[in-house]
Amino acid sequence: MLIAGFPAGAWGTNCYLVAPAAGEECVIIDPGHQAAEGVEETLRKHRLKPVAVVLTHGHIDHVASVVPVCGAHDVPAWIHPEDRYMMSDPEKALGRSIGMPLMGELTVGEPDDVRELTNGTTLPLAGLEFSVAHAPGHTQGSVTFGLPEAADIPPIMFSGDLLFAGSIGRTDMPGGSMEDMLRSLARVCLPLDDSTVVLSGHGPQTTIGQERATNPYLRQVAAGQGAAQTPRRGL
Repeated sequence: MLIAGFPAGAWGTNCYLVAPAAGEECVIIDPGHQAAEGVEETLRKHRLKPVAVVLTHGHIDHVASVVPVCGAHDVPAWIHPEDRYMMSDPEKALGRSIGMPLMGELTVGEPDDVRELTNGTTLPLAGLEFSVAHAPGHTQGSVTFGLPEAADIPPIMFSGDLLFAGSIGRTDMPGGSMEDMLRSLARVCLPLDDSTVVLSGHGPQTTIGQERATNPYLRQVAAGQGAAQTPRRGL
């Protein structure tokens, strides 16, 4: 399997391109602020053909390049219905007034083909099987994408802004909820095998085992004690 990721834009949001191998079809995960150029460079480097964009949630730092990327390759974008409005109304998602400057000129709106994600379903894309888990907390429409263990490749979770190395996504913006976040961590993350590789929306990769042992939020959720008060990341 080929997973090529890079941090993009002012928020350093991780964008991932996932394919069975170089020279094959791929899925693009979270093409955010100023990600279009990096996407094109990665496609050329690995000779990849995109078939879809999938989004962990609707914040502008994860979706700002959806329109140009989908338009350039005539592919659909998948997003949970509760976050779909954010693509065309990012100020509302961030609690800002319409008309306030938002990182200069951004192309907001929906691509021509938008499809909605459903909890518990599997997306067969680019020869891979992506499992979808609804994980509200950071936003009401946040999801994670999972890939099963295969041969010598451990299971993988693209966690968006649910779980980071050492922390979790913030819950203090419109649609955020610490109560929902704790439930999502318990339901989505705790059942996973320790070997599961976590590729998050910001920061370095980690594993469920590492986070189970060291992440104060996951540790206290596992112990049934609520959330620890340490800094959280994400837009």
